[in-house]
Amino acid sequence: MVESIARARHIRVTPQKARRVVNLVRGKQALEALAILKFAPQGASEPVYKAVASAIANARVKADNSNEYLDERDLYVSSIFVDEGVTLKRFRPRAQGRAGRINKRTSHITVVVSTPETDADEQKAEK
Repeated sequence: MVESIARARHIRVTPQKARRVVNLVRGKQALEALAILKFAPQGASEPVYKAVASAIANARVKADNSNEYLDERDLYVSSIFVDEGVTLKRFRPRAQGRAGRINKRTSHITVVVSTPETDADEQKAEK
């Protein structure tokens, strides 16, 4: 079983908006997830697309290094989540000399892709 992780950190999209996009592809096959993200109208779909593509590439490299066979069609998104990153605090002038605070939120996107476990993998683990 090949499992690989990709993280995109400090992405300038709010976590709430990124989670809407991430929920579209959770549990899907990796190539199907890329197709969904490519045509999703949300702005957060581009960084999520890049993170999923990076996780697929990481799985390919990991399989090559360990001399394992990897078919990218077998990969699926086993885990994907969005954490809140650093918030950039900015100020905007308001009426009567006041200042209004603007929070520019960032996200950390984590994608884990893996191949499904088969009976052969389970038998190897038992021995």
